[in-house]
Amino acid sequence: MQNITPKESDLFDLSWRNLTPMVVVVHQDTLVRRLVTSLAESAGWHSKNFGSPLDFLAEPRIRVPSCLVLDVALPGISGLQLLRQIADRREMPVIFITAHADVQTTVQAMKDGAREFFTTPLAGECILDALRWALERSRTIIEDVCEIELLRERHTSLSEREKAVMALVVEGQMNKQIAFELGISEITVKAHRGRMVRKMGAHSVPDLVRMSARLNTPVEVVRTQIS
Repeated sequence: MQNITPKESDLFDLSWRNLTPMVVVVHQDTLVRRLVTSLAESAGWHSKNFGSPLDFLAEPRIRVPSCLVLDVALPGISGLQLLRQIADRREMPVIFITAHADVQTTVQAMKDGAREFFTTPLAGECILDALRWALERSRTIIEDVCEIELLRERHTSLSEREKAVMALVVEGQMNKQIAFELGISEITVKAHRGRMVRKMGAHSVPDLVRMSARLNTPVEVVRTQIS
């Protein structure tokens, strides 16, 4: 997955796990809004309806697992334009349900990040399956946001020497090699390594490798910082 910006991670805290997912509908067709709302509520999710994309944009960003059901033809701006405007809201997968579809529009919507594109009429079960998938995808993305932020906080708490030791451990070097690389004793390496492992909450070297990959901190950068 892509890295998350600090600004994006500020949107969520641990409380989101206890909150009910939200299905948001921005659609001109009252029947579609009612159908999606009914399906969402039958599945135990909250729903929120907007007839206008501008009304939706005026609302605060949703802080729970969510998805957005869009029409192509909307007052003010089109569904495709709205999709581009909310491109930074990766935690809110977009599903198009529309009577106004052609191949070009469908292809463009998928290129711009839509997860599904349906034309009416369609069975409620198809919509429900798409909503279920989108909300699970949203949950996964938010988990990712929170995990990266936690890793960043832990990594920031490391001293420069501990960061260097972590980078070299992840590279596959043994304590003796790290000591030579950093110009310190092997005993000192072990001390730094122990503190680093505790601060990062790692249980094994593979844990550290995974964390480093998420943080995306090249070893060369660390070497430059300590040289």
